[in-house]
Amino acid sequence: MRVVDLDRDMSDVIPTGLTPDSEFLFDRMTRVTLDRARPGPGTWVLDVASGVGQDSIALAARGARAVGAEPSGRMTGMAQMFAADKPGPMPEWVRGWSDTLPFSPESFDACICKGAMDHFDTPERAIAEMARVTKPEGRVVLAIANFESLACRVGRALDDFRQDVLGLGPLRERRGYDAPSDHFTRYEPDLIREQAEKSLIIESMEGISMGWGMPGWSKWMARFPRPVADVAVRSMDQLARHWPGLSDVIVLVGRPRRSASNSA
Repeated sequence: MRVVDLDRDMSDVIPTGLTPDSEFLFDRMTRVTLDRARPGPGTWVLDVASGVGQDSIALAARGARAVGAEPSGRMTGMAQMFAADKPGPMPEWVRGWSDTLPFSPESFDACICKGAMDHFDTPERAIAEMARVTKPEGRVVLAIANFESLACRVGRALDDFRQDVLGLGPLRERRGYDAPSDHFTRYEPDLIREQAEKSLIIESMEGISMGWGMPGWSKWMARFPRPVADVAVRSMDQLARHWPGLSDVIVLVGRPRRSASNSA
């Protein structure tokens, strides 16, 4: 049985203040995800689990015919409210689950899903649905937090040392390397590749940012002069591009792999 809070509006997780590393991560994650979808005039782009609609609105601002698919009526209502006072074309909003998308096969030039895959109870079916509704030459772009990042590994090692050697508790109440309670899947690069390859021909996997959530990292970035903090987070991002397995976020791009299961 699927148990989901459709009244949740994400107000408990939408950040009200950002440190330089958080600001960089969220901005770059969004820019790379949208860029890889190649939105532009005349392209149809689907935003799966569109939430409060900020990415759908950004796609429309780039000229795409954007559609946001989201099961929560409350979040869809917030998306419509956010879009109401913005100029230019706006997305279309559709109520729908990721694993049963209400669209015909090959309806879209691209499909994105940013930061939501770990909330799905049937993520492989969701990827198959994204492949089904995307044209053969189109792109499916998945962006997801990496729970085997450098920050997660360092945090886990420090907590193990504190517990096993010093007899102390973890540094924080919620350990950054543990998936939150509303996540069904704890993603890392091998797992997202394994799930995606069943429905997609993978073109690329790239890392975004490195160090976010590492004990003390955000505090130091907030204390440094902004130019110094900017150099630090950009340098770590360069490392993430070379070692995506240690990055904070993985962005996977693939083309639909046509089969009997996703072509009907």
